[in-house]
Amino acid sequence: MNQTGFVKTHFDLCTGCSLCQLACSQRLAGGYNPHRAVLAIRHESENLYHFPVVCEQCQNAYCMNSCPVGAISVNEATGAKVVNLETCVGCGTCAKFCPIGVIHVDPEIKKSRKCDLCDGQPLCVAACPTGALEFICPPPEANAGGDCHA
Repeated sequence: MNQTGFVKTHFDLCTGCSLCQLACSQRLAGGYNPHRAVLAIRHESENLYHFPVVCEQCQNAYCMNSCPVGAISVNEATGAKVVNLETCVGCGTCAKFCPIGVIHVDPEIKKSRKCDLCDGQPLCVAACPTGALEFICPPPEANAGGDCHA
């Protein structure tokens, strides 16, 4: 059983508006720049189909397991794998091992960035006007902080 909260995507509801990316980049980078968000929208068939791609908070997270300095750990309250920016050396090993490509080295701060579930209240989910993103809370026994809000 998954002991982690995660953002579930409903690609059939995504319009490709990028509001989720804007909310994410505002929180992480202090400005509206979808290229600095830690989620992506992949566009297919001449922009007819849009596929939001968000960190799945893997149980056996390759990003966390591959980090040579142990900069990625589990947030006990949300179960999210989070990057400790103090420890991260910006080598990009985590990004190389992410099978869906949603962790990257931020070009401004030269440190890795990935979804941390906004401390249990993902802003991307709140910003999505169509319901294409849905926050799935961890089970109550895993939600130590009890602050999960779906």
